[in-house]
Amino acid sequence: MTSQTQSDKDRTLDRVVIFDTTLRDGEQCPGATMTHEEKLEVAELLDTMGVDVIEAGFPIASEGDFAAVNEIARRAKNSVICGLSRASPKDIDRCAEAIKPAKRRRIHTFLSTSPVHMKYKLMKEPHEVYEMVIGQVSRARSHTDDVEWSAEDGTRTEHDFLCRCVEAAIKAGATTINIPDTVGYTVPEEYLALFKMVRERVPNSDKAVFSVHCHDDLGMAVANSLAGVAGGARQIECTINGIGERAGNTALEEVVMAMKVRNDVLPYWTGINASMLTRASKLVSAATSFPVQYNKAIVGRNAFAHESGIHQDGMLKNAQTYEIMTPETVGVKQTSLVMGKHSGRHAFVHKLEELGYQLAANQLEDAFVRFKALADKKKQIYDEDIEALVDEEIATAHDRIKVLSLTVIAGTMGPQSATLTLDIEGKHITTQTTGNGPVDAIFKAIRELVPHEAKLELYQVHAVTEGTDAQAEVSVRLSEEGRSYTAKGADPDTLVASAKAYLGALNKLTSKRNRVPGVENRIHSTDVG
Repeated sequence: MTSQTQSDKDRTLDRVVIFDTTLRDGEQCPGATMTHEEKLEVAELLDTMGVDVIEAGFPIASEGDFAAVNEIARRAKNSVICGLSRASPKDIDRCAEAIKPAKRRRIHTFLSTSPVHMKYKLMKEPHEVYEMVIGQVSRARSHTDDVEWSAEDGTRTEHDFLCRCVEAAIKAGATTINIPDTVGYTVPEEYLALFKMVRERVPNSDKAVFSVHCHDDLGMAVANSLAGVAGGARQIECTINGIGERAGNTALEEVVMAMKVRNDVLPYWTGINASMLTRASKLVSAATSFPVQYNKAIVGRNAFAHESGIHQDGMLKNAQTYEIMTPETVGVKQTSLVMGKHSGRHAFVHKLEELGYQLAANQLEDAFVRFKALADKKKQIYDEDIEALVDEEIATAHDRIKVLSLTVIAGTMGPQSATLTLDIEGKHITTQTTGNGPVDAIFKAIRELVPHEAKLELYQVHAVTEGTDAQAEVSVRLSEEGRSYTAKGADPDTLVASAKAYLGALNKLTSKRNRVPGVENRIHSTDVG
């Protein structure tokens, strides 16, 4: 009985809390803004897959952020729902209000502690910052008994001052202490030593869980996070696909699988259902319109692909020769089910499940109709074709502006022209324009129907699969007033895909406005529907 009790105790000590900040730090990535509905969908999946803490947003940032955090708090079944706040009482109170409906809730409040941040960002002396730490944690603790305090730019903070602030935060009621590598500056050995030093020097360190939060500016976010755990931290703050400000955050899927595959040297465990990692990756990629790089660890398209003859020979003899984990462990299914124009709805649904998708009834119906249309154009439908089709369906489900028809005249004689009909909030409007090439003509037509001042920052085309009948996937990024929005469009016709991608980015750009600017008058003058 005693040995069993000791075993349970050891297992508890080795448990690492997964704190997902995709909806907060991840969404701060330029161009990665999600709609209200997309945030709820991502949060539901995180809750289902076993994420311990979901940082749902920054409630005081906007009414939209508050509403999303509040609704996520209402819907959460398992996860702790966390909101971020600065040191001001107004921030903390607003955060407490947003997370109030949650069964389990946390306030995460932070304050800069490094010399450069205190001098140039806060413009305060260390003794003032120290008093603010006590005040902000005490204020947060008055709302909930689960309070996390972060020493922003902790890895560049003087050790004596960091220890004083951590001790004060715990004494004031903080139950989690986060020492973030805010600017991605540290290295694994240094980060490990930092946690050991703080835990040894702070008298009340045993009364709090320590947390890591690493950015990937030097490409070491995952390594640093795991080093922090080796130094005594028991919470990892991370995001799906590693999205986040600048070079991004620690990738959730990478730290989870690192501990799972190399449990011999990383003897820790999490509550994450790893078989849902690929599905989560696809959902976040579709919601943010941020493509996952092909060679991305764990969830990249090439993560389980082998082209080298030597590798293929080894794989055929024994998969363990070149794979350290099976595709199934992260939700990638290896099947030979061929999809085509004779495939029925049941086979389509089965294929979606294998690829990690779960669609609402209306989305499923729309996706199936588009699949059948695509199958009439292509002889063979690849998994990548279906992924591109469904990702676009998810991303455009709530779009206010959609392509109804497009006709383009192109060639050497010029000028190239485009005749475009859009559905704008139920109204059908048409225009015809010419341009310096077919893509220019299409984008001019969109600009004429939906006047805007956004600048085209990126236009990129690639084939989803091989062959001359391959679907084209187009990425477009638009920027306006310092904000950037990226979207993708897929279609066997590159020009149609271009129009879809441009409108996808434009829909994101205009989603927070009451109406599409300039559309109302144009509907009356050019309505052909």
